[in-house]
Amino acid sequence: MTIILCPGIHDVEITENFMSGLFSIVSDNSIRYNQVKNILVVPSQGLLPLSPLHILHFLHDRLGNKLASPVIFIGFSAGVVGAIAAAWQWQLAGGHVKAFIAIDGWGVPLWGNFPIHRLSHDFFTHWSSLLLGSGQNNFYAEPPVEHLTMWRSPQTVQGWRVDSSVENTTSNIRLTAAEFLHLLLRHYEAK
Repeated sequence: MTIILCPGIHDVEITENFMSGLFSIVSDNSIRYNQVKNILVVPSQGLLPLSPLHILHFLHDRLGNKLASPVIFIGFSAGVVGAIAAAWQWQLAGGHVKAFIAIDGWGVPLWGNFPIHRLSHDFFTHWSSLLLGSGQNNFYAEPPVEHLTMWRSPQTVQGWRVDSSVENTTSNIRLTAAEFLHLLLRHYEAK
């Protein structure tokens, strides 16, 4: 399984912080940043995160003809725009998109023949984004945080996992954004 990180329009250090924060919380033998060999970070200079062609070129350059190898896209902010279109095109070319995870991709329509999850920096973004497509298992920060905090420090963002397949809120679980991402990655790694 290869994880494709599609950052937004921000400093490269923030993406490095995201990876460190995401994998720093693991204390068992599951996914660890220094053990995961298959993390590809799409270069994000200028407006490149908006370009699905740029992302596809990067994937073909790094993965070659390994279309059957499963990939999980994790996009942030403007990176969600290019990533969702690249995921569709990767799948149309015969690629195996195992899941798509959008972090604060507010206003971006998300549909596809693969599981989709949204993480949002506040409840309003969560609620209003669901109108544009999502999966059943999503996350929103509570208390709300700044937009960039979702990418810079996912291990510090407290919030709720929301399972929209269940009608009541008793299925909601309080955890951090990094813990939620770990749950998703472990789930898809086991599939």
